[in-house]
Amino acid sequence: MRAFRKSFSEQSAGLGPTRPGVTAPYPVLWRALARQGSPVQAAREPWTAREGCASCAAGTLDSWNNFIAAIRVTVWKEAPVGYWSSHLLVFPWVARGICDYENEIKLLTAEIERLKNFGCLGVSPSLEGLRDENAKLKYRLNFLKKSLQEERSKSTKSMININSCLQEIFGAAIQAAYPDLENPPLVVTPSQQPRFGDYQCNSAMAISQILLKTREQKVIPREIAEKIAKNIPANECIEKVEIAGPGFINVHLRKDFVSKHLSSLLINGVQPPAIGKRKKVVVDFSSPNIAKEMHVGHLRSTIIGESMCRLFEFAGYDVLRLNHLGDWGTQFGMLIAHLQDKFPDYLTVSPPIGDLQAFYKESKQRFDTEEEFKKRAYQCVVLLQSKNPDFIKAWNLICDVSRREFQKIYNCLDVTIIERGESFYHEMMKDIVKEFEDKGFVQVDDGRKVVFVPGFPVPLTIMKSDGGYTYDTSDLAALKHRLCEEKGDILIYVVDSGQSVHFQTVFAAGQMAGWYDPKVTRVAHAAFGVVLGEDKKKFKTRSGDTVRLIDLLEEGLKRAMDKLKDKERDKVLTPEELKAAQTSVAFGCIKYADLSHNRLNDYVFSFDKMLDDRGNTAAYLLYAFTRIRCVGCREMQELVLVLSPSVSQRDM
Repeated sequence: MRAFRKSFSEQSAGLGPTRPGVTAPYPVLWRALARQGSPVQAAREPWTAREGCASCAAGTLDSWNNFIAAIRVTVWKEAPVGYWSSHLLVFPWVARGICDYENEIKLLTAEIERLKNFGCLGVSPSLEGLRDENAKLKYRLNFLKKSLQEERSKSTKSMININSCLQEIFGAAIQAAYPDLENPPLVVTPSQQPRFGDYQCNSAMAISQILLKTREQKVIPREIAEKIAKNIPANECIEKVEIAGPGFINVHLRKDFVSKHLSSLLINGVQPPAIGKRKKVVVDFSSPNIAKEMHVGHLRSTIIGESMCRLFEFAGYDVLRLNHLGDWGTQFGMLIAHLQDKFPDYLTVSPPIGDLQAFYKESKQRFDTEEEFKKRAYQCVVLLQSKNPDFIKAWNLICDVSRREFQKIYNCLDVTIIERGESFYHEMMKDIVKEFEDKGFVQVDDGRKVVFVPGFPVPLTIMKSDGGYTYDTSDLAALKHRLCEEKGDILIYVVDSGQSVHFQTVFAAGQMAGWYDPKVTRVAHAAFGVVLGEDKKKFKTRSGDTVRLIDLLEEGLKRAMDKLKDKERDKVLTPEELKAAQTSVAFGCIKYADLSHNRLNDYVFSFDKMLDDRGNTAAYLLYAFTRIRCVGCREMQELVLVLSPSVSQRDM
């Protein structure tokens, strides 16, 4: 043992082997041992210093272990696997230690290979079951997608919304291209020029900005557009896409797809798209005030509201048309007081109120100038609100006069509407106040009960200091009734833009009270601009008064008749046909002039432009429609003659 240790020491010093049978030095080991300051050198020194120890094996055990560890750290990488086991047989302890390390490496290598081959899945018994379930779900998902595609491709009378289809396709493409992007922008619009295709997807620019702001990734929009285009799923409507400019995706529709749907349109006519479950829509529009005549300001609300209702009905919705009349309030006190003075026998004889507008002005003048009359007017309000039968009858008389005048206008414009004024909600208002009080939303401000809605600086006044209710209270009561009693899925208020803040506050208060969830129920204010005169100011008479709507309609009838006579239509039409043409042209032109403008913008009212039979006017559309119908009738007559030669021209 001493001789062995001495021989090893000499070799480790670089002297070469001294034992017979050892033919060559071990270069890798020697280089490591000779490296001064290495872990091997440090481990070797205490071992070689034990030459004089009596128990060699015991005395050198710790140092020997250190030496083996040092060899592993320092020189293992300098020799291939198997080197030490074949060359260190002369050093059994060294060979045994290194062989242990070789075996450990083999085990680790095998473990790595097993992990690569998913051998670790056996560790969790439930994981294999999850993989099977995932495979089943993928199969079912693909089956459902295929079934949905087949259902859509079936022949149906419902018209397809091409823009919606393209949005669905590009939405899937963007999701596949950028799966980690939450709520990516989706912009699909009709192309403005035919050379750029039929539609455009312009989402790439917006996505580029989002990536830059949220992830600090600078990606040019064109690269994004190319990535989106590569992920477009298989579909039946897109023939090809092209990347243009900074990142526009131009979409060309397939000709067979367009042809198929045009043929369906010609055969089945215009059909609404499928809406799924039938929803209820409540539309609040027109809404004049009792005892005041409808003026030009009511024109837009009435026309836009009626058009919305017709569109919803055409699409298959259950539509409730509501006329929120201003039929309650302090103004009825002065009207009833004036009625008592002017027609004292109104309870037995119906008062001949021909001009309610003049009647209102008279009562308002007395209210402003006569103190005694004002006191009586306030007393009448109290008696009316306490449901005194005599005052209720006086109130109904005044309302009936207004209703008759309103109905004349609705008949002219072919408007159908249900009256449900402020008085309808009067009994509900006290419950509204109590509910807001119970929920802790009410604050008292100078005797008034007000409700501050987060995000809105002006509060809602739900009760005046004298205990009376306000428009805020009636609008809140109407909102709750339409949501909770009528069960409306969509509520639309067609009122001018000046009321936007008021309605947004009322809607937010209803949401705050828990009456509806905006994710489930849609409550919207369909605002609109005002009607201007040709001087670009609010449309008024020469005296500065507001233009009465009935006068406007009568003027339209007069001008339409003049236009028809200029075209000599009175010589070819019967009196009944001429009257029908006059009505269609006059009221059609007034309606179309309103609807042809942007709803949110003001527009100039001009009879000359409305009745022009050139350009974007109702007169031109009616003329074109009549010509098309004539062509259709002529072709039908020719077809009948071909099929039935015995039928004479006179019989047709």
